[in-house]
Amino acid sequence: MSRKPYDKLAYSEDREVVFGYSKNVLRYGLGLEVGSGRVIPEIKYFPKPNVLKKGEEAVKAYRDITSRLLERALRLGMDYLQLETELPGAVTSNPKLCSEIVSEQKALMEEFHDKYDTNLALRVTIADIRNFSDEREFEEGYSAILEAFKTSAESGADVLSIESFGGKEVFSQAVVRGDLAGIIFATGILASLDVERLWTDIDREVGNRALLGGDSACAHANSAMVLADGFSRRLIPHVLAAVIRAISAVRTLVSFECGARGPGKDCAYENVIIKIITGAPISILGKSSACAHTSLIGNITMATCDLWSNESIEDVKLFGGSGPEVCLEILYYDTLLLNTAIRMDDLRVLKRLIVNSELYRDPQTFILAPRIAFKLAESIVAKRNYFARALNVAKTAVELLKTYSAKLALPRFEERYLKKFSKELEALEKVEEEKFIKEMVSKYSRLAPTFNPKLYDI
Repeated sequence: MSRKPYDKLAYSEDREVVFGYSKNVLRYGLGLEVGSGRVIPEIKYFPKPNVLKKGEEAVKAYRDITSRLLERALRLGMDYLQLETELPGAVTSNPKLCSEIVSEQKALMEEFHDKYDTNLALRVTIADIRNFSDEREFEEGYSAILEAFKTSAESGADVLSIESFGGKEVFSQAVVRGDLAGIIFATGILASLDVERLWTDIDREVGNRALLGGDSACAHANSAMVLADGFSRRLIPHVLAAVIRAISAVRTLVSFECGARGPGKDCAYENVIIKIITGAPISILGKSSACAHTSLIGNITMATCDLWSNESIEDVKLFGGSGPEVCLEILYYDTLLLNTAIRMDDLRVLKRLIVNSELYRDPQTFILAPRIAFKLAESIVAKRNYFARALNVAKTAVELLKTYSAKLALPRFEERYLKKFSKELEALEKVEEEKFIKEMVSKYSRLAPTFNPKLYDI
């Protein structure tokens, strides 16, 4: 399908956007229903790297993890569960191994579903193995990615996703320089162009054999989040990380404009904005990502989730079981609380508590509060092309951060950055898109040696 830009929101006000409910309910897998009034745990895991060296060992590792997770689900009395297998590059590039892993997992899940009537689904996330510094290797990787999507769908995956890297080579240079124009170019334009091409081809390759679950700006916004770090150490300003998150929604939205239906990929914190625009159910993570990295985003994303997930956890042994088993149990008890609030008709009370626990804690949490995300979503659909969308949402984010800077208790240097960004955005509004792209191509062709404009058709 060709890109079909969103020009309006799925919701009329931010109060409508709550956890467990979405405008577009999805039914798939082995009896799973998402977005109809229940939050479902989605557990994400990764085998120990040494077992991936041999095909047989890799298949066995995924089979064992799956079996243990299903057993823990049975022990806890879980009725609904989604598993997410993130395939490493070595598996993505090997169609036979990819098929064996997915098929083995799905067979176990089908057997479990038939025996215990547990509602299950399997998301498979394909690795982005493209080499952006070499055209030939880029195209080889591109073909392998599409083959992995097709193979995974044919082997039983219910939902397919990817964390695509387009624009990362420029973004890495722009973010360390605090160059907002460069970030708009990398994340808003280059990444969006890449997502459009990639997801148009994914949609054609997969067809109706599996749900397309969308993309994630992990390589951009999550990298900035990790650089921003906590309150004791800031490698980049937190206001910059927040603005990057807002811009990232532009490129992630493109996957939905080119065929994705959800549920949105969990590590896309920008999914709060995506849900408001598309009405699609979303998976998202927060405090449960602490197993993989630290961040200041813990509770607030829970306010709008349809699936509640974790960041990828290695299959290590803990006192309470394997890492994935322990993480699943934590996710499950979180969802018990959310679903009890839904059942007792107290979901808006709990939503308010969740949001207020982190609303003004940091710019990065503030930007994901439903009423703030709603304004960002409006600023995105008000424009159609990527440059205009990225510029508009960046400007909106900066103005909102400035408006609430007192409540956010921003340090003086963060406020200085906001003023700087505001002036830069004001100047960019006067620049024509064609000229902007030409200037950025010239600048980052020097600063980012691996940047090849041809890969983005510019």
